[in-house]
Amino acid sequence: MERIFFGFLRALLVYFQEEEAPVRQRLENFRDAFWRFLRPHTVRGTIIGSTSLVARALLENADCINWFLVPKALRGLLALICGNGYIVGINQIYDVGIDKVNKPFLPIAAGDLSVSTAWALVLSLAVLGTGIVATNFGRLITSLYVLGLVLGAMYSVPPLRLKRFAVPAFLIIATVRGFLLNFGVYYATRASLGLPFVWSPHVIFITAFVTLFATVIAITKDLPDVEGDLKFKISTFATKLGVRNISLLGAGLLLTNYIGAIVAAFRFPQVFNTGPMAITHGILGVCLLYQLWLLESAKYSKEAISTFYRFIWNLFYAEYLVFPAI
Repeated sequence: MERIFFGFLRALLVYFQEEEAPVRQRLENFRDAFWRFLRPHTVRGTIIGSTSLVARALLENADCINWFLVPKALRGLLALICGNGYIVGINQIYDVGIDKVNKPFLPIAAGDLSVSTAWALVLSLAVLGTGIVATNFGRLITSLYVLGLVLGAMYSVPPLRLKRFAVPAFLIIATVRGFLLNFGVYYATRASLGLPFVWSPHVIFITAFVTLFATVIAITKDLPDVEGDLKFKISTFATKLGVRNISLLGAGLLLTNYIGAIVAAFRFPQVFNTGPMAITHGILGVCLLYQLWLLESAKYSKEAISTFYRFIWNLFYAEYLVFPAI
């Protein structure tokens, strides 16, 4: 751990020595590059998702709330952000050539962050996150956390580099963003409250819902990247089936999710708040159809595709935001 820490410091020193701007400007440049390196939309998803699951566990067990656990919860959130940063960071290290075509704004592709500094960052994030989890949340959660890091590496790092293959790629994303995050956070929250783990109907719902949602994210994330993926022979559903077909498939899966949520709201009124659950998912489904119509009207232009993908992430955030109320 000390070796990683000092390696990180050396990388930062090299970064600042290479910069000719004043120290304050160098710090600001590094802060901006580091934030882009973390991929803010994925950080928001992690924060909103984990906070929502904690809120659900607390609502179910209001009599067990202990405000002295807040620092532990914040440490857990930091660990999740570290894990998220490691996974997206290591992907950027190995995708720098592709990113110069598809995402030239990312810091390594843009030349704002060196590969050596990026390596120091991802290793530091992995060590810090694992250390936090191991000292706060027990063996099972630590094992799941490390599994998430390993799956993230398998996705990006040769010789496996499973992102090259459509099915393994979406299975990894669905597993990490869907099952591991939801189960892990809910389990850790109940354990911190001194409660044994049980699957509540609400957590079963959100885990199934978000796992399917993460599958949609996995197959649509490549929509804006077809040009670079074709150039570097990366096989994705978008390169194989076409942008329009994948957009329609993703929208269809999400609509299935929303219809299923509405049906569950009326089928199990003793479990869910029928009105809020049915109305919110109905509204989100209509918004999705409208966004799909805009995409079709724009003839699947690159800008429209990027907007559609960002909108899918907004729907992802929205689901977690409404989850505690349903």
